[in-house]
Amino acid sequence: MISLYRPGSGFLHRTPAGVKLAVLAAVALALSFVPARTAMIVPVLTGVVVASLLFPLAGFGVRELGAAWWRLRWLILVLGVALGVFVGVAAAVVNTGRLVVLLLLAELLTRTTATSALMALIVRLLRPLRRVGVDADAVGLVLSLTLTMVPVIGGFVRAVREAQDARGVRLGLRAALPVLVRTMRHADAVGEALAARGLAR
Repeated sequence: MISLYRPGSGFLHRTPAGVKLAVLAAVALALSFVPARTAMIVPVLTGVVVASLLFPLAGFGVRELGAAWWRLRWLILVLGVALGVFVGVAAAVVNTGRLVVLLLLAELLTRTTATSALMALIVRLLRPLRRVGVDADAVGLVLSLTLTMVPVIGGFVRAVREAQDARGVRLGLRAALPVLVRTMRHADAVGEALAARGLAR
C-alpha cells in the first residue's frame, strides 16, 4: 500500500473508512462474476478508466496516477502476456483489467484513509469473532505493523540502491542481503518497543 496516506480534503478523504472498504469489497465481488469474454472488454476497460479518474477527483495529480500505473507495469505485462498466450486475448484483457481496477481502488483507499482509522474499522469488524477466540486488537496490531513495514522495506531497498550507485557497483541478487539485514534489525527494534510497552513477549 502507513505512509501511502496523504492528508487532504477531497471527497474520498471525507468518506468514512467503512463506506470505502464496503465499496471496495462490493466492486471486488462484482468483478469476480465478470466472465472473461470479448463482450466484457469494454466494460472492464471503462472500469479501469473510472478508477484512474478517481485519482484527480480525489485531489491527486497526474504524477501520482502515473506513479500508480508505473508500479503495476510488470504485473500488467507478465500477467497480460501469460494469459494472452494460454487463454486468449479477451481473457487476458478482462482478467488483467479487473485486477488493475482493484489495485487502483485499493491504493486510493490507503491514500485517503489514515492507518488508525482503517485499523480501528478492522478491529470493530472482528470484535464479534471474539466469541470464537479471535483477538481483534491483536489482529489489528498485526495488520497495522504489516502495512507499515511495506514502505519501510521500500526505503531500505532505495537506500541500498543509492549506496550501490554511489560506489558504481551493482550487486544484483546479492543486494537482497543488506536489505534483509536492515529488515531484521528493524523487526528487532519494533519487537523491543512492543515488549517495553507490554504488547509482546
